[in-house]
Amino acid sequence: MTEPQNPAPSPASTPAGPTEPFVRWSRPEAERAGTHLLVILHGYGADENDLFGIVPELPEKFTFASVRAPLVMDHGGYTWFPLNAQMGSDPLAVRAAIEDLQWWVAAQRPHFESTSLLGFSMGMAMATSLLRLDPEAYACIVGLSGFAIDPDPAQGAGVGAGTGPLAGFFDDEAVKAARPKVFWGRDQADPVITQDKVEYTHAWMNAHVDMTKVLYAGIGHGIGPQELRHVGEFLDYTVK
Repeated sequence: MTEPQNPAPSPASTPAGPTEPFVRWSRPEAERAGTHLLVILHGYGADENDLFGIVPELPEKFTFASVRAPLVMDHGGYTWFPLNAQMGSDPLAVRAAIEDLQWWVAAQRPHFESTSLLGFSMGMAMATSLLRLDPEAYACIVGLSGFAIDPDPAQGAGVGAGTGPLAGFFDDEAVKAARPKVFWGRDQADPVITQDKVEYTHAWMNAHVDMTKVLYAGIGHGIGPQELRHVGEFLDYTVK
């Protein structure tokens, strides 16, 4: 049984600064004590219901919070930040999205035994970005068919700039010291995530995290049943 979703704030009455996101919870508030939190972050053009179907396949020790991205798209669905045709984005918009999500997740953490993040596609970019701000805050991260954000495209493709709003934003030295556990599943033939993003993500993870990387042939830009079993095993083993 799922708890009713909290109402979306009215743009006309919303004050400046972070606002409560629209969230679908797997348990009512009264039943969350003693559980571990897994925040689920959907991809570009989806919503909080898109990944909720995987919840029954994951360990029961978790309370799942599937968060809707804040920006409404013209043709339906939501996005964490706008993308252009080259999968680039305004770094100010990227930073704002990350900071708002971090604010909400930080407010939830004290109520649970631990907090982990699962992101698909652009949701993986958000999950890894939160990790890069506070690596000690998360038991683990699961990234599926996605990427990590490059804050300096002068050194590789991505979003941001060496002297722009993302310069110095991530604390990658703290991530490297903590070596958090990250699961990364993808299809080598994923038709959506560009090769430059894959290469940056692979290099960043090798240098900074304790990575479990698994390739799944034939899933394209999606999630396969074998992958989902592996994710469940990873979560069960990593989060005690």
